[in-house]
Amino acid sequence: MIDTAPSPVAAVRKRVAAGLAERLPEHLERLGWNPDRLADHQRRRLRRLLAHAIERSPFHAERLRGIDPDRFELADLDCLPVMSKAEMMDSFDAVVTDRRLERGAVEAHLAASTDEPKLLLDEYVCLTSGGSSGVRGVFVQTVGEYTDTAASIVRPGIARLTAAGGFPPGGAVIGMVAAASPVHATGFAAAAATAAPVRVLSAPATLPIAQLVERLNRLQPPTLMGYPSVIVQLAREQRAGRLRIAPRSISTTSETLTPEQRAAIGGAFGAPVIDQFASTEGLVGHSAPNDRVLTFASDMCIAELVGADNRPVADGEPSAKVLITNLHNLTQPLIRYELTDRFVRHPGRGALRATVEGRADEHFHYGAVQVHPQVFRTELVRRSAVREYQVLQTERGADVALVVDGQLDDRALSSSLEDGLRAAGVSGARVAVHRVAAIPRARQTGKSRRFVPLGTS
Repeated sequence: MIDTAPSPVAAVRKRVAAGLAERLPEHLERLGWNPDRLADHQRRRLRRLLAHAIERSPFHAERLRGIDPDRFELADLDCLPVMSKAEMMDSFDAVVTDRRLERGAVEAHLAASTDEPKLLLDEYVCLTSGGSSGVRGVFVQTVGEYTDTAASIVRPGIARLTAAGGFPPGGAVIGMVAAASPVHATGFAAAAATAAPVRVLSAPATLPIAQLVERLNRLQPPTLMGYPSVIVQLAREQRAGRLRIAPRSISTTSETLTPEQRAAIGGAFGAPVIDQFASTEGLVGHSAPNDRVLTFASDMCIAELVGADNRPVADGEPSAKVLITNLHNLTQPLIRYELTDRFVRHPGRGALRATVEGRADEHFHYGAVQVHPQVFRTELVRRSAVREYQVLQTERGADVALVVDGQLDDRALSSSLEDGLRAAGVSGARVAVHRVAAIPRARQTGKSRRFVPLGTS
């Protein structure tokens, strides 16, 4: 007898495609919601989340003792306790709402899923993040919850495609230059979203640049998405004539997009550049083409911009962090969960509009003096010979690794960086500059960490 059952990988791909097809019409409709409709949705989803967390999660049942979900209002959110990634991981088994999802079982599943996408218990998508920036996080959601997140990521692009002449019959096609392994969010998307309505073509950022160019020349993706640090290298290849693709739009994700990178990418490809923020925890935002301000999917996550004391910051003031409440993941409730990203809110009702200033864990601290990464970035990006860089904090300054293409005065650069540190308040600053063939990247994700504070490398 011939076994006609689909393979586990084929089954995942079929369910992801079906989930996106089912959810995308509603998600496209949500883009037109007014502030009142959005607030009503947030209130109902927040009450559902709190009730489910109290009933099914021992961790939240204790923390939310005395809360009445049926009478809870959005304005009451800042009365709830904050949860950190470390707390979430330490109490993982008590946080999740399915008692079968023990951390050991989830970790074993992740270890067995590094090459192909698989579902735990034939139901759950398991992802990991954060290993390069400190505390590692593990995140679990149903296939339906995952496709809700995926729909919120692709819906602005699909809306633009539809407005420009109709949705392609074969679905939206995206060339993904990001993680290689499906245990990471971008890698899972590339491995699982392979059929209409959204088809992702994998071009892993972990490939050597020559192989990446060869693959993209073969794939000819109409849309390109990926890490800005890699796409800016592809922009150089495009200008040199080795890369020959014509994407209609480019989206950068997972890393801070600098103005210099935006200009280089847009100039090389002659296409609009869209900045995207998409965290594994579920917070998603997009800029308009060639704009810096991101509009966040506030129907999916409530994001509070707060200072170090967890109190709200004013419009125009950089936050110390963002507290997110994920309204659609009932499997692993994240309620006022800390992200160490620094946002600046822009005025307006309705969905959050903000610029992303980078991560708080990129800042260097020299005693009481805090140094923003822009002190280094400003000097590094204005030198055209610097193709890539990594800045490691030292006791009195930094060790800067550079990939250089062209003429560069290393001593002058070192001196300028020292001047910048002294101006920021670091006395006796010393900066060493040295050249390397390549900046190290994580094996599975292809990410490189630009700024590495002392003691975290």
